[in-house]
Amino acid sequence: MTRVQKTVFILVAIVALILGLTVNKVLSGRGQGDPTAMIDAGIILLPSTRSLPDLQMTDQNGKKVAVDELKGKWTMLFFGYTFCPDICPTTLAQLRQIKSELPKDVVGNLRIVLVSVDPNRDTPEKLKQYLGYFDPDFQGLTAPVEDIQKLANAVSIPFIPADTSKPNYTVDHSGNLALLGPDGTQRGFIRSPLNNQKMVAQLPGLLARK
Repeated sequence: MTRVQKTVFILVAIVALILGLTVNKVLSGRGQGDPTAMIDAGIILLPSTRSLPDLQMTDQNGKKVAVDELKGKWTMLFFGYTFCPDICPTTLAQLRQIKSELPKDVVGNLRIVLVSVDPNRDTPEKLKQYLGYFDPDFQGLTAPVEDIQKLANAVSIPFIPADTSKPNYTVDHSGNLALLGPDGTQRGFIRSPLNNQKMVAQLPGLLARK
């Protein structure tokens, strides 16, 4: 290898290193937080955002809510139901605890929403009563099951509609949460089961983002 070739090789290597560091910084959220630690905490960010479908749902106060207008805060969408015997009360209790341990300057940037997969039984009144056991600031949404399925499919949180003709039926659903950004688009997922300690460590950096 000639001296000129060696010089060119070194310059190419330096440029590749600089580009690699730049790309890594961008992929790491512009230097905010450790992506490995985020993943270890169960927070999975998508490489590109996803728009939510244009759907109208009813909240726990009987008001209409456009799901593609859940903006201004980071939102965790949990698909569950009030008659759930295990996953739902456990997850909501964990979310209450996680929220209580977050710094006051970022907790206001978080919205937690239960989307009912059991609209047959989960009236707005029932949702309000149930969520009040955990945190009165938690929000609930209900709609015809076809609309709930459309939203669930859009954010890749599947559930299987129940046979409501059976007494004391249960609904098969995922424990994962969909993560929406302040712009109202889906930014990622939060894996189940939740790890309270790791979530509390990683969420402040995420909630500070736009």
